[in-house]
Amino acid sequence: MSEPKYTLGQCLETAACTGCRACADVCPAVKAAGDGQLSALYRMQGLKRILGARDLNDEEWEHFAGTVFRCTLCGNCQEVCPAGIHLKDLWISLRRDLTATAHSPKKIDMIKKNLLGSRNVFDEDNEERADWTEDLDDEPEDKLCRDCAEVVYFTGCTAAYFPVAQKIPLALAEVLSAAEVDYAIMGEDEWCCGFPLLGAGLGDLAEEFIQHNLDAVVKRGAKTVVFACPSCYAMWLEHYPYRERGLRILHATQFLRELIEQKKIALKELDLTVTYHDPCDLGRTAHEYDAPRDVLAAIPGLRFVELPNNREACNCCGGGGNLEMVDAGLSADIARAKVDEVLSTGASAVVTGCQQCVRTMLTFAKRNKVPLEVLDIAQLVKKALKD
Repeated sequence: MSEPKYTLGQCLETAACTGCRACADVCPAVKAAGDGQLSALYRMQGLKRILGARDLNDEEWEHFAGTVFRCTLCGNCQEVCPAGIHLKDLWISLRRDLTATAHSPKKIDMIKKNLLGSRNVFDEDNEERADWTEDLDDEPEDKLCRDCAEVVYFTGCTAAYFPVAQKIPLALAEVLSAAEVDYAIMGEDEWCCGFPLLGAGLGDLAEEFIQHNLDAVVKRGAKTVVFACPSCYAMWLEHYPYRERGLRILHATQFLRELIEQKKIALKELDLTVTYHDPCDLGRTAHEYDAPRDVLAAIPGLRFVELPNNREACNCCGGGGNLEMVDAGLSADIARAKVDEVLSTGASAVVTGCQQCVRTMLTFAKRNKVPLEVLDIAQLVKKALKD
């Protein structure tokens, strides 16, 4: 293994761990698999061995790497840590080190190959990134790929290519058009935000993606970038020098709230009972909990009930941290627990602000014939638009 590169602060944080097990109690992977070795506590113990210069044999490395990558990076362990340890950053640093060995999952090589080759995580033709616009009610000739606009809608890989998730950009485009927003998408000029590289321990490769996307936005004269994907939004928020380029970035829930407050869209009554799932990267990473709830509150007639675990304590859907690529079964088991929690509220629909959360929960519900409507908040707002 290459020499670990941890900051002094991270080294001190590992020593601060008291072994209290609070992290294990909230870990979605531990709860779904019934395996304590998937916990942050077990991972921390392994990290201490590494930093203590105690080497592991090949079998131990392989087992340990398997626990590190079977994690959604949801950040709930960090949220509850009484010592205030930045656990999520530690796991990303640990993944970075493991990618330098032969013991990281083979799918990590696939993620790297796809992104460096096709500029999207699914290895699809990047020239087809805007093809979802063909399903708009009034398909524009330019596929919304305009050279100049005040707002750029950064679509994200999942919404661009997965049919289940494509309903989200379709809905958001309809809402933006109804509000007469001067906006554009970037089509093939948009590359993956780089978040999957970070989660794969390949963050050093993200710089090319960051600079490309910034340049592509700025050359359109845009001042605002809107994201329906919380992971794209969090990546820009934490790793893109967007302020230096004179840009403002907003998650779609924040932008929708602005449009409602400015009375640019009018909403009709909806007879529907919903609950709301806080996406990990919008909530625990970006600390945005109010905007989506403000949008829900603005829809007349809508009945809203909170999940038993909400806001900072919201349970992960199972779709983060590249887990679906590494261990699809564990991802589905986490989704099962999430859907069960949603059903316990009695709501007929679960609303969220994340295309990956929609895809994960909806895929589980469909495969298991669970009578549950799963909607992104943009889809809900489109439903509520006055004719």
